Amino acid sequence: MTFLFGVYVAGCLLLLAAGLVEHRNHHRRLLSIAERIVVNGIRGKSSITRLCAGALRGGGVRTVAKTTGTAARFIFPDGTEEPIHRKFGLANIVEQTGIVRRATLWQPDALVIECMAVLPELQEINERKLVRSTICVICNVREDHLDEMGPTLDDVARSLARSMPVGGVCVTAERDRLHILQAEADRRGCRLVSVDPASVGDAEMERFTGIAFKENVAIGLAVAQLCGVRREEAMAGMVAAPPDPGAVAVDTYVTGRGRIAFANVFAANDPESTLMNIELLRSRGLIAAPLTIVVNCRPDRVERNGQMGELTGRVRPDRIVLIGEQTHTARARVPRELADLLVDLGGALDVAAFLDAVAIEPGGTGSVVAVGNIHGQGEVLLSRLGAMARPVPVEAG
Repeated sequence: MTFLFGVYVAGCLLLLAAGLVEHRNHHRRLLSIAERIVVNGIRGKSSITRLCAGALRGGGVRTVAKTTGTAARFIFPDGTEEPIHRKFGLANIVEQTGIVRRATLWQPDALVIECMAVLPELQEINERKLVRSTICVICNVREDHLDEMGPTLDDVARSLARSMPVGGVCVTAERDRLHILQAEADRRGCRLVSVDPASVGDAEMERFTGIAFKENVAIGLAVAQLCGVRREEAMAGMVAAPPDPGAVAVDTYVTGRGRIAFANVFAANDPESTLMNIELLRSRGLIAAPLTIVVNCRPDRVERNGQMGELTGRVRPDRIVLIGEQTHTARARVPRELADLLVDLGGALDVAAFLDAVAIEPGGTGSVVAVGNIHGQGEVLLSRLGAMARPVPVEAG
């Protein structure tokens, strides 16, 4: 028994020693990277990570980046990328140490890394132990992960603020809760840089061939400026940066009733982000009347289903189609004056019935935006549409 106890104690000491050595080596690797930029917030983190990395590359800053969103990617200094493979497909914030180790092999001047943590405590661990950022981005404060970071949006703002670097810089496009972020920054001796989307001109936005938001571009420009990159160089780098696989896309499908412009807005998820995406698509002429909004409902997202049903009153579509499970939770929140526009296709998706429900003008064209959460029948919808015919990309006007 004494011998076994001695073996146990020796093993624990060895593990402790190994942990201390790895901790020291990790911090040595971190300090070898001059600029460490963590991107946090509720919506658009992956896109902003790519924009920031592109902006820095545009200025000749040797940059490695890592996204975590729809499809996690490791982005090399030349802008090429490859998927990040995880054991059992599970994400864990400890993988940030491996990313830092891999990044240092490229001897970068900057690392742009998306925050993986949701729980407030883990966001702080991600900052203080794993990345120790020089610049933090908090892109926005919106309604999501309220169970972990809420229950109120003020609580979400304070939770996100735990990723601010002590004595560092934080860049944000948040407006409504800027005062909360400022108070949290003051507590940490962190300089808060608030960007103005209006500082990005329409002509600059027209340079992007894909969907981009002024808020995100303004953040990229601010980060680039903090790292000594000139505006024109940063813009050129962002325009050249490949979009995230989860970015909003619009494809045209040919059906038996005509052509439909289909916009996958599932990734937006929360109501405000969803509305912003729809308004941008409308303003750029990528979708037009008659417009069908498809709300995918999930049994474990009852509140979100209701929010999307309520959102139809702000979008004012020509047709509302509900798919998925427990569609009544969205139907109950659709404004009464729009009830006659509603088609409920809950349960297993009948694609033929869905295509019949889409609003098509006499000329044979229509637009569809898919909102809510992609999982479940949303994935089925995308799969079935993709199998119909090769989609024809719609170019931004």
